[in-house]
Amino acid sequence: MILDFKIGEDYIEVLCGATNKKYGDYVGRLKINNEGQYFITCECCLECPLEAFEKHALKEGSGRWKRNIWVHCEDEDKVPLWKTPLIKYYTHQANVPNRKDSAMRKQNFHRDEFLRCTRCRKERRFHLKSRPDIKNYHDSLNNKCWTCSLWPYQKITCDDDEERSSLKASRGCSRSSTCQGCSTCYYEGCIMCRFEDCNCQKCRDFMLYAEP
Repeated sequence: MILDFKIGEDYIEVLCGATNKKYGDYVGRLKINNEGQYFITCECCLECPLEAFEKHALKEGSGRWKRNIWVHCEDEDKVPLWKTPLIKYYTHQANVPNRKDSAMRKQNFHRDEFLRCTRCRKERRFHLKSRPDIKNYHDSLNNKCWTCSLWPYQKITCDDDEERSSLKASRGCSRSSTCQGCSTCYYEGCIMCRFEDCNCQKCRDFMLYAEP
């Protein structure tokens, strides 16, 4: 019933996709092995890293992936995974070790933040998934003349569109995709977001007074 279905010695594979409200459909290939692990490789272009599907589709950290990822069926287009027989092969515990950030799943992490350009007043998203990412945001936040051209992810200008309000609602919290700030994803200061070589007041106070 599922189009482009392939079966291998120890896996099954289908064409899948996810729809981004701003940029349209992203296509990938979903492979499920005999241990219940899911792997999705991106096929948006030849130069794209294989593991970039989730990032391109802007679904990172979303708990609704079973609805967001779809496949094509003979009698229906873009059927969510949860409506297909494929979902019975998924075993969450088996899939966790496959995640590059599996160690982070047991820890709190920082949600995405937005910074407003001092020139055009548009807000740009910063992903705070790692210490280097957080350092980029921290330095940008302390730059009183920060502009869109300094955005660290790709080259943009003030003429580029701002992210839609509906997409801004998702901040990457593991507890809830529309979380506005909770103890899981928001901190006043921790060792991940405070830096010894920074002279800002928050970093200095943290290094001086925070408990070991």
